[in-house]
Amino acid sequence: MQDLKPHYLLFTLFIFSVFSANHACNQLDRNSLLSLLLDSSNSTPFNRSSNNCCHWEGISCDHKGRVIHLWLPSKGLKGSISSSLGNLTRLSHLNLSHNSLTGLLPTGRFTFLNQLRVLDLSYNYLGGQLPSGIGGCSKLKIFWAGFNSFSGFLPHDIYNATSLEGISLPSNNLSGPISNEIMNLTKLTRLELYQNQLSGNLPLNFGKLSKLKQLILHTIYLTGSFSRSLLNCTNLIHLNLRKNFFDENIIDMNISSLHRLTILDLGTNNLVGKFPASIHSCVSIRGIRISQNQLEGQIPPEVAQLKYLTFLSVSLNKLTNVTAAIKILMRCNILEVAILANNFLKESMPSDVSMIDTDGFKNLRHLALSSCQLTGQFPIWISKLKNMQFLGLASNRITGSIPDWLSTLPRLSVIDLQENLFSGEFPKKFCGLQAFVSPQAIDDNSSMTMPIYFGINYVNSLLYFSRQIILRNNSLSGTIPTEIGCLKRLRWLDLSHNKLIGTIPTQISELTDLEYLDLSANHLYGEIPVSLISLHFLRVFSVANNNLNGAIPEGTQLQTFDASAFEGNPGLCGYPLPPSSHLTSSKRDDQDIQEEEDRRTIPWFHVTVVFGFITGFWGVCAPLVLNKKWRVAYFGFFNRLKDGFYVKLEVSLARLHERI
Repeated sequence: MQDLKPHYLLFTLFIFSVFSANHACNQLDRNSLLSLLLDSSNSTPFNRSSNNCCHWEGISCDHKGRVIHLWLPSKGLKGSISSSLGNLTRLSHLNLSHNSLTGLLPTGRFTFLNQLRVLDLSYNYLGGQLPSGIGGCSKLKIFWAGFNSFSGFLPHDIYNATSLEGISLPSNNLSGPISNEIMNLTKLTRLELYQNQLSGNLPLNFGKLSKLKQLILHTIYLTGSFSRSLLNCTNLIHLNLRKNFFDENIIDMNISSLHRLTILDLGTNNLVGKFPASIHSCVSIRGIRISQNQLEGQIPPEVAQLKYLTFLSVSLNKLTNVTAAIKILMRCNILEVAILANNFLKESMPSDVSMIDTDGFKNLRHLALSSCQLTGQFPIWISKLKNMQFLGLASNRITGSIPDWLSTLPRLSVIDLQENLFSGEFPKKFCGLQAFVSPQAIDDNSSMTMPIYFGINYVNSLLYFSRQIILRNNSLSGTIPTEIGCLKRLRWLDLSHNKLIGTIPTQISELTDLEYLDLSANHLYGEIPVSLISLHFLRVFSVANNNLNGAIPEGTQLQTFDASAFEGNPGLCGYPLPPSSHLTSSKRDDQDIQEEEDRRTIPWFHVTVVFGFITGFWGVCAPLVLNKKWRVAYFGFFNRLKDGFYVKLEVSLARLHERI
């Protein structure tokens, strides 16, 4: 972008100085402009103030009244571009970027624009294939059409536009390989094709593009090797091949020939080998990212010779010897970002006493040593890093207490110590953390200069993720101190999965910027403070799996969270917990009371049944047992009854037989 800024300055001077003459515009050009946008909701995209189109906004003409500049970026334009564009045959600069244009580009009309030097259609909703004919624009120097929905292969004739100096087509759906014919564009200084569906290998003779300064091909599907292809691109300043499938040994890359590099991004590939010691030949390099590969061994001492290095990310590799790595990087005097996570597996945390007395890391702002399973205690040399803003030591095995001296780091705004073995209490001296207490401290952080790497403004990202204390999944004990209310600017507090006891302090309600609060899986008891209703910015909240009781404060933002944020507290009730959980305890109490009452009451029903049985049984059987005459008469009666029934049955059967 920086290499092409002079062009834009020149264009602007042309527009407002040279081509603002009062020549009457060509009638054909005027009609073509009026019909340029089809189906447009904006009937006056040029803010016409007269019939002379040379006076319209964004339009400039030559001395013959022919339109040569059509410059309408960020004007809210809608609709599709009509074929009348081809009638503007004297057009040299066309910029319709940052609008809402849709549809296809007019096919074959670009062959008539043989004076075109700048074509910028980026940041629209244009689709379909890029039309042929662009290669016929023999004077075209800049072709930008990124952040649209173009698909298919690059038009073959684009490689005939040998005057091209910049091609930027990122974030489309372009497919196919990068043609070997791209070597025809020997004047190319900038090539951006990232975030497309391109595939295949990087052409071997890519080095013929000796003027190339920016090569940004990340997040596509390139494979194989790239080192031989770039061997002669000695003018490269920015090389970004991140998120591809290159699988060569990085040591084979002759990095020393790219001595003008300032940005090297090879992250998220399948590179193997060791960190290239020849990197010290890139004396101007400022940012290196080789994260998420298969690099092994140690960070070479030669890295300390990179006196302009401010950004280093080597996370998610297989590097070893963390103590040596820290000592080497301490000698990089202006290093601001060191992302070393997911390396140095199960080594000891660097704690050499001599590291305390050095003057290293005096500009370091971001240190990430997370997910290394490092053992030992909190390294005291961090206490000297007065510019530290982000400290990431998560997912290690660090023991002991969290040191109070962290509060002496004036710019520290992110403390991520989750998933360790820390014990002891929440440090009360955290109230001294200036980034959480004073708005002025935040302003100081944002005013500090920080270069833009890999398309990310690191200052803005730090501010977005700032003011966080993440201590989840440790063994912290004791209570949450009431002093926590001093951290007025805190945005993110995660104390979940610890051993904290006591009640939730009402002082948390003083953290009016709080967006994330997780106190789940502790041993907290008591009620949820009603004062939490003042936390209007909460997006995430959880007190699950504690021993809280009482009703959830009603009519507050707390009712907007899912029931899972409150589950696991047997004594807690109220919305959003389901009604069954509200009544479970009371129903259980009612059942207990009923059972107790039943135990105290005489069971008259059972007594009556038993008494009736006894009376009926012995009322009949006792006389028969005691009186012989009654017994003979009783059983004689049943014998006569049986004989009479038998005789009647025989007579009935005999009559039935006669009838048959």
